[in-house]
Amino acid sequence: MRVRKKAWTVAEYDNNPHLIHNPTEHKGKWKELFKNDNPIYLEIGCGKGRFISQNAQKFKDINFIGVERQSTIVATAARNVGPEAENVFLIHGDVENLLDFFEPGEIKRLYINFCDPWPKKKWYKRRLTYRQFLDKYRELFGGKGEIFFKTDNRILFEFSLNEFCANDWKLSNISLDLHNSDYEDNIMTEYEEKFSSKGFPIYRLEARCGDK
Repeated sequence: MRVRKKAWTVAEYDNNPHLIHNPTEHKGKWKELFKNDNPIYLEIGCGKGRFISQNAQKFKDINFIGVERQSTIVATAARNVGPEAENVFLIHGDVENLLDFFEPGEIKRLYINFCDPWPKKKWYKRRLTYRQFLDKYRELFGGKGEIFFKTDNRILFEFSLNEFCANDWKLSNISLDLHNSDYEDNIMTEYEEKFSSKGFPIYRLEARCGDK
């Protein structure tokens, strides 16, 4: 879905210090940009920035990077993050290019929240939990890392469970109704609040590769 540009987003996109326009130049050097050795967590499809900004506020000892395909939305996220957040950077980019942005092992955790379910069977290879993407994430982690995944789509969730298991990822904290579970410290995305307010259950899992 294309998002209509607003007048302020062009200036925000060009000037906001949270936005990184040349991510390939920082490959292997993200800790230098953050100016610390804290772990780096990555959110794919950060949307308008609610999830990543609240995480950054809560976990000051973690560095967060968000990747978003649409320039207008990533500009909105940059504004919503706010100038006080020193542990957040945002990239206007695509999941296909992650290995161009990061050296293997730079990212320790990946968040995939409410990605496109690509509901038609012929589109299954586009799902971000398809095995070819899982291989990319494993390489991104340098063989050792973890994925936190949330969706409101049961078909996508069942597909993802099968893909993770078939590709030797260890699963934990699986929930078929997150908001009625005993899981603590959940931070909602914009989509999550919207879907849950309409009564949709939220599905969640954690998947790990390597010996983490």
